[in-house]
Amino acid sequence: MNKAVIIGAGFGGLALGLRLQAAGIATTIVEGRDQPGGRAGAWRRDGFTFDTGPVLIADPDCLAQLWRLSGHSMADDVTLLPVDPHYRFHWPDGTTFDHTADETRLRAEIARLSPADLTGYQRFLDYSASVRREGYETLAPVACQELGSLIRALPTLAQYQAWRSIHGMVARFVKDERLRQALSFAPLLAGANPAAASAFHAGLHAVEREGGLWFPKGGTNALVAAMVTQFERLGGTLHLGDPVAGIETVGDRATGVTTRAGRRFEGDAVASNADIMHSYADLLAGHTRGPRRAQALTRKRWGPSAFLLHFGIEGTWPGIPHSMVLLGPRYQAWLTDIFEHGVLPAENCIILHHPSVTDPDLAPPGHSTFQAIVPVPHLGKLPVDWRAVGPILAGRILDEIEHRLIPDIRGRIKVQATTAPPDFARDLHAHHGSAWGLEPLLSQSGWLRPHNRDDVIGNLYFVGADTHPGGGVPGVVASARATAALMLADRA
Repeated sequence: MNKAVIIGAGFGGLALGLRLQAAGIATTIVEGRDQPGGRAGAWRRDGFTFDTGPVLIADPDCLAQLWRLSGHSMADDVTLLPVDPHYRFHWPDGTTFDHTADETRLRAEIARLSPADLTGYQRFLDYSASVRREGYETLAPVACQELGSLIRALPTLAQYQAWRSIHGMVARFVKDERLRQALSFAPLLAGANPAAASAFHAGLHAVEREGGLWFPKGGTNALVAAMVTQFERLGGTLHLGDPVAGIETVGDRATGVTTRAGRRFEGDAVASNADIMHSYADLLAGHTRGPRRAQALTRKRWGPSAFLLHFGIEGTWPGIPHSMVLLGPRYQAWLTDIFEHGVLPAENCIILHHPSVTDPDLAPPGHSTFQAIVPVPHLGKLPVDWRAVGPILAGRILDEIEHRLIPDIRGRIKVQATTAPPDFARDLHAHHGSAWGLEPLLSQSGWLRPHNRDDVIGNLYFVGADTHPGGGVPGVVASARATAALMLADRA
């Protein structure tokens, strides 16, 4: 293999491109939008900068590795700022809980809510660290192409009771329901239902505790720009603004891609960082493998979508941390509504990000930027007219923030915009408008998840949230490591 083509310049596509280019494979990334980043895009207006995707970075070393492959330093291209506390949980009665990597402060927070749970928390911490080693460090970076990989993993999954939900596992260690919610919440940020996702997600707690949470100066899209800088420094080529229209094949081999504008990019291998359903149903429609695999994917469970409200306001709010979770009065029922029933509840859980408290340059002097995220059912479960529903939900979000945090928020808003499920479907070709892709269930993990290399077209590969090991920035970057290892092994 001398040349590779990657579809999509999200975190997964860029991380894979960096690994291939560092290994001496001439790599071209073709991105349909006019900026790289995929879900991690950005938009700017009137001096405000807003990220459209993740605004917290866990395990920054998994990204720094991409620079070290060629003897460079990530710090030369982007500055990461520490975020502390990681999250502030806020319940309707005004109770708060600061989740932080500072062990002394965290234990003090636990003791403030439930002193009897300090011992149980230590047991959970030990469990989380073990799962991190076995899951995140051992299983995640290795592709699961064969059934044997699942069989070999079964003893580990059984040892750590991976069939339990993350909320259920946390409940075995701590009794206070508020702590259970806080300690099992992180998987929701990757599209997982804490009441159904595997207890193996507990490893995220150890990842965040040991590596901290960080925010790139200039916004998450500044980290994307840094990855592009490094990719091009190594000789990689990035094409923007021309969506891939199809993956070309000869027999059971991929030969390259064609774009909507009629351009053709040839490669000895093709990798897709696009939505997995879009990749098979649309881009591979000319090969029998595409429609057949797409039909099989319709039987999978897809993660929820999201409604995002971006707003820039007059005033600065040092008392509001970088990340807050405004929990509602019926948390478990709310999860069931979103993931199972396809209902949009009247009361929602709001994930509120305030990045300008960490990086004031994201807003004009004396102003602040915010991003409110509300998980909502995907379009396959809730096919409503979001042009009508969106303004109602935006109003509910502002009502809740006004009630809990900023009493006169509406009079302070200078810039406001929303992203709804149809935007994910249109702009990212996301199946059902899902914000996170395939739901990360145990029954859709490892070998049971779409493989990093197609089983029929042997030089067609996949990277990103829809393949092993799953979503979230560390998961997507780990998928690039697994896919690159396959590609380099196949090259030999």
